[in-house]
Amino acid sequence: MNRLKARLFTIWCWTGCGLSTALWGSLSVIGSVFSSSGRFQHFCMRRWAKDNVWLSRARVEIEGLEHVDGRRPQLFVSNHSGLHDTLSLAARLPIQFRWIAKKSLFGVPFMGWHMQRSGYIAIDRENPREAAKSIVEAARTIQGGVSAIAFPEGTRSKTGALGRFHSGAFALALRAGVPLVPVSIDGSYRVIVPKTLQVNPGTVIRIRIDRPIDLAGYPRGEKHRLMEEVHALMDRNLTDLRRRRKIDEERNDAVFRWIYGREGRPDYDRLAAQAGASAAEPTKPEPGSEVALTARPGPQTNESCRGDRRPR
Repeated sequence: MNRLKARLFTIWCWTGCGLSTALWGSLSVIGSVFSSSGRFQHFCMRRWAKDNVWLSRARVEIEGLEHVDGRRPQLFVSNHSGLHDTLSLAARLPIQFRWIAKKSLFGVPFMGWHMQRSGYIAIDRENPREAAKSIVEAARTIQGGVSAIAFPEGTRSKTGALGRFHSGAFALALRAGVPLVPVSIDGSYRVIVPKTLQVNPGTVIRIRIDRPIDLAGYPRGEKHRLMEEVHALMDRNLTDLRRRRKIDEERNDAVFRWIYGREGRPDYDRLAAQAGASAAEPTKPEPGSEVALTARPGPQTNESCRGDRRPR
């Protein structure tokens, strides 16, 4: 019975997602014919994201909004562990921003045209020479007053664990000379485990936005040092956010209780096996406690101790 209810809820979510996509997508496309600034398209995207966060019954807790500056451009770099990373950021960041996407997506019929009209920033990941050129062009766009978001891992994590970074986002930050803002997200991979369709209600997504990093102390040739320090910072943040997770916190949601009752819960291990991962939760809370762009990947950093959240 639990599995049947879970399937019914999943069908409800994906049906609602389809309808919301048809509505806001159509409005965004129509708006892009009359305006290439991307502002109206961003409004449509934000409404669409809010619809889908609501449909999935996810709860977003965000800290550090005081570090988001709507008066000047910033480059946000975030870990990427699930579809709800983009939904949560689009729904909750109170500024206009543009996504940084690989250039090949701009060649997809219709979608690529709309991305270009929406002001998305393209980065070439295939050709090193073209990659350098696209970073220069992207830097000019950001310097022109456009904030942007990049996912330096280049792909979604299967377990929520932080992956290796690619240096392209950091080369872009140093070229643009705008503040770099690390964003750490925990929990989004549990809403829809990668490579599965099941939607798990009641999931708490925790987002931490760190203080902007002044890049004046980083010469352009030190992108790898910057990348490693940001990786270590986000690794510490994710460890801290996971510790805040409480046992059965999803059960606070009425739909979760309708599906699983007082003791049931999603079979995360089975879902993780479908995703080809060894475990769905890299760090489990203790009972009673609170719980890419371009260029060569940098070395994996495993530092997880707590300390000053700002790279030195």
